[in-house]
Amino acid sequence: MKTVTICGSMKFEKEMQEIAFLLETKHDFNVLQCVYNVDDLEISEKELVSLEKAHFRKIELSDAIYVVDIQGYIGNQVSKEIEYAKSKGKEVILHSDYSKE
Repeated sequence: MKTVTICGSMKFEKEMQEIAFLLETKHDFNVLQCVYNVDDLEISEKELVSLEKAHFRKIELSDAIYVVDIQGYIGNQVSKEIEYAKSKGKEVILHSDYSKE
């Protein structure tokens, strides 16, 4: 079982949750997800930094990252996550490639 951290734009929040479920139930992945602000709470700058640090730590703990690149979209933050994962020797799996299998 491969452990992956799911990465993607929060505009695809619903899709990322669905994809994570499918990866765990159908593809034998263990998925570490980002934290979703489902109640749309106000987040301070300090809290944003904490969330980012936690997400990068999840990448460190993973075998790979799974990039949800719907319609080819990869934003600035996800680009940073990809570069970080590569710098740590992690595999980068693109949803657009994986979903074709």
